[in-house]
Amino acid sequence: MSEKLWKVAVDAPLPEALTYSFSEPLQRGQLVNAPLGKRKVKGLALGPTETLPEFQIKSIDSIDEEYRPLPEPFVKWLEWLASYYLHPVGQVVQSAFPPLKKQEKTRASKRAPVIPQLEADTQLDLTPEQQKCFEDISKHEGFSTHLLFGVTGSGKTEVYLRLLDKVLKEGKRGLVLVPEISLTPQLVQRFARRFGDKIAATHSQLTDRERTNQWWDIVDGKKSILIGARSALFCPIEDLGLIIVDEEHEPSFKQDEKLKYNGRDAAVMLGKMMNCPVVLGSATPSLETWKNAQEGKYHLHTLKNRVAGRALPTIEVIDLRQQKADDDKQKMMVQKYSHLPFWLSPELFEKMHEVLDQGDQAALFLNRRGVAQMVVCPACGHTRECPNCDISLTLHAGSHLICHYCDYHEQFKTKCPDCKEGEMEAIGLGTELLENDLTRLFPGKKIARADRDEIQSRADLEELISNMETGEIDILVGTQMIAKGLDFPKLKLVGLVLADVGFNLPDFRATERSFQLITQMSGRSGRHVKEGESPGYVIIQTFNTEHESITFARNHDYEGFANNELMIRGALNYPPVGKLVGMRIQGTHLGKVEETARLLARRAQSLKEKFPQYASMEVLGPAEAPLAKLRGQFRYHLLLKTNQNSIVNPFARQLLGDQEWVPSGVKILVDIDPMNLL
Repeated sequence: MSEKLWKVAVDAPLPEALTYSFSEPLQRGQLVNAPLGKRKVKGLALGPTETLPEFQIKSIDSIDEEYRPLPEPFVKWLEWLASYYLHPVGQVVQSAFPPLKKQEKTRASKRAPVIPQLEADTQLDLTPEQQKCFEDISKHEGFSTHLLFGVTGSGKTEVYLRLLDKVLKEGKRGLVLVPEISLTPQLVQRFARRFGDKIAATHSQLTDRERTNQWWDIVDGKKSILIGARSALFCPIEDLGLIIVDEEHEPSFKQDEKLKYNGRDAAVMLGKMMNCPVVLGSATPSLETWKNAQEGKYHLHTLKNRVAGRALPTIEVIDLRQQKADDDKQKMMVQKYSHLPFWLSPELFEKMHEVLDQGDQAALFLNRRGVAQMVVCPACGHTRECPNCDISLTLHAGSHLICHYCDYHEQFKTKCPDCKEGEMEAIGLGTELLENDLTRLFPGKKIARADRDEIQSRADLEELISNMETGEIDILVGTQMIAKGLDFPKLKLVGLVLADVGFNLPDFRATERSFQLITQMSGRSGRHVKEGESPGYVIIQTFNTEHESITFARNHDYEGFANNELMIRGALNYPPVGKLVGMRIQGTHLGKVEETARLLARRAQSLKEKFPQYASMEVLGPAEAPLAKLRGQFRYHLLLKTNQNSIVNPFARQLLGDQEWVPSGVKILVDIDPMNLL
């Protein structure tokens, strides 16, 4: 048989597929073994070609018979990912295969099963709102995108379960994406109780062996539902009948390293390629999703009420700005509560006592770990910073300074290392400090902390959840980890210790994220109160009571917030009204990084002037990144902004070119639709 030329996407950082020859029959989507330089690499056959390359053509060594060809719609989706996010196609396609070969065996695992074996539950009766959402979504066959917008505790999960049950009865399969599966064990348990051994799961805490087994269980048809974080998208599921993206607003759906894709957007495109419905669920939808729903691109389905007639929590806002004690009554109040730490208002303190005395639970939220955010010498002003990152070290357990970005550690020394005279003082607060203070203020109460320092595995989180559910914990202190979909029956009070954290970050999404976090955290309170009982209670402590994320959140007014924020974004042409591309220039030599950033900006301006179709492209920067040094790398960034979606990718491709002009030791990282500008 004569040899044919094939385009093959090989596992290498190359801008496009390479041309190989092969004399045997070959299908698009098949995995092959091929030479690359002196190496042997895996590659995906993308299709025949008649274009002869300038270099010598090598032959494909063999077809990897272990894997059947990937489905055509799935291959198209992989090609779209590479094209849209400007990432080497060969590196994208490698994500579609498991880390180990199928026949590789290891000793039986002593770890807990990936999906817990739980007693089966029965379907709950749907509320009229849930029934309407289920029926309206079920009417759609083929590709369509749906926003399931429901207040916290409105029963979105039960709608997901009904939709999946319908899909399975039709002989099709389902894919469920969650932001971080290791942080959502209660959700996984709900699915496991309903569907039992039909579920496979994949997430970052699985071993390579476990991940490989789960992959084959889906591909071989042994399992009907795959639940996982964003990487679950890369498992080729045939007969896919439904994709669900829970908490679609979560920033963790965006990958910040290597292929910088957004799992939510990639899920919508996968649904389009596979011709199946996609359901995006949230109580606080991203503005991108909300705008698409308002414009009719997505179908909007609303759950306005909590299930079983349960009321939304009462929200009280406490102004932390010090009030003048002008009269005797106020002076007596100040004296009465003089023993309280600076972060705890009398109102929150008294409400905690009230709730705990009734046998219920309280949770305090602060999105800062450690004891203090920085240590400073009052004599000379010296602060301890990470030698690898442009960031203050955080004090932990009173004795260690830690960088939360690169994990650098050093011993805390009280004598200032700079002036040799002053005593270093801790400034700020973190979850460890809260835990220490609460232990003093509430003797005899069981206090637990949930942050990255305490919860380091799935087992740690499952133990915490079990202790909360059985009432062994009275007060829970945590970071945003406890805002992610957790459901505790006895939790009646949520306190946001300092809602201002995050207000003033140099990121246009800071207000949106603050609103989402406040609303989601508030939604943990009073989820199981019976009809007629007092609702849960939320106390928000802040120095900025008029901040829009607080004023809208206290009234449970997502729509008001979204419309107001969209108006602001529109005036500035920021997403979702405009389109944004982030370009980060980084390297270990500051001078090279600065010069490359300036050269990139000049190239961008020149491109605008040369081609009239790029006239609407704004070039912002270059400037030092807010985190100017991270893990030993100096960082600059450049932003491209436009209201013409069609010019984004062509402009970015032309701007970067082959990158031969970029000096050695410097990298330019492109981020289409960036979620993080730090």
